Amino acid sequence: MSPPVENFDLGARQSGTLAMPEAARIEDEQGTPPIWAVVFAGGIGSRFWPLATPTTPKPVLPLVGGRPLVAESIGRLDPLIPVDRVLVVTSADIADAVREAVPSLPSPNVLVEERPIGTAAALAWGVSEVRRRAGDDTAVCAMHVDLAAAFPAALRDAVRRAALTASQEQAIVALGVRPTRAEPSFGYIRVGALIGGGESVDRGGAADVSEFIEKPGPVAAQTLVRDGALWHSGMVLGTAREFLDALALYTPEVSGGFGRLAAGDVAGFSTHVRPVSIERGLLERMGRLVVMAPEFGWDDVGTWAGLRRVRELDDSGNGALGDVHFVDATGNVVHAQRGTVVMFGVSQLLVVTRPGITFVTTLERAADLNPLLDSLPGSARIHPDSLGS
Repeated sequence: MSPPVENFDLGARQSGTLAMPEAARIEDEQGTPPIWAVVFAGGIGSRFWPLATPTTPKPVLPLVGGRPLVAESIGRLDPLIPVDRVLVVTSADIADAVREAVPSLPSPNVLVEERPIGTAAALAWGVSEVRRRAGDDTAVCAMHVDLAAAFPAALRDAVRRAALTASQEQAIVALGVRPTRAEPSFGYIRVGALIGGGESVDRGGAADVSEFIEKPGPVAAQTLVRDGALWHSGMVLGTAREFLDALALYTPEVSGGFGRLAAGDVAGFSTHVRPVSIERGLLERMGRLVVMAPEFGWDDVGTWAGLRRVRELDDSGNGALGDVHFVDATGNVVHAQRGTVVMFGVSQLLVVTRPGITFVTTLERAADLNPLLDSLPGSARIHPDSLGS
């Protein structure tokens, strides 16, 4: 008898018209070797200004539901990957906030960067720690904190299947997503030959990757979507050995510090690496990368506008957290930390209220706030009243 299907996020279903995938009925971790997770949760998250500040960084904000983003990301992995097998790599300035957001996370499982080292180096550090604790052949799921999954059970099944495939193929496996639009800020995966002549990548099969392209730009993104390329979900799986071997071979920005890392000298490792992302520093360069693309309702929690795809929406397409009332209003996003917000006769607006500041713009302009932040004085970028809220 199949176990019950979990509740899933109505906002993601409404905006993406997703059907419940078959994998969501699969919740059988029996016989699966232990899997660890390395979660990247660094940075304040300026795209979510004015909510994101040094004291309330993006990973601890309740952007999707009622829990902090990092707690949501870790929680949906359980029971396949319980919290004691999750390592969170974060920056020194927000480490305390991350610990407070996930009190069940063991203190030794929070790896704190003394300075920004980039996700490729963070991967090396996290995976080497998994190897030290659990051995070379331990499966690792490396993932960014800012993703949403409408179907958590299907996500866990995808992780489980990808971990098994990574072990069988002795390769790193990326989880891909079928695109719904041309998004130039995502990574793209061109799918090559199926492995073993099996099912397609979105029906449980796996394929070799013919090319990985990170943030291709608007025109190239349109071409990639038209040609059938997949989005990169930000999740990759492999054994600790495979990850470290690949980084040593393809990522010289990081491999020069491996000796110090092996000796337990994390501070020395940090000073001998150059920041580079996993996507640029590893996935674009790899000789062999494998892809699978099971449906689990993925979306990126990258901008205010993106929240309309992952939050629960009303019948007019409005998404809100807090005390908000919509009247003749459509397609708005409101995040009200304090007080009441009334939206009347407007559409496609973003409204954020927190103690000391109210921010209003269009969802289109909210996609890139850098020009705004560059023009504001420091007292406006981080309002004094918000620091103690």
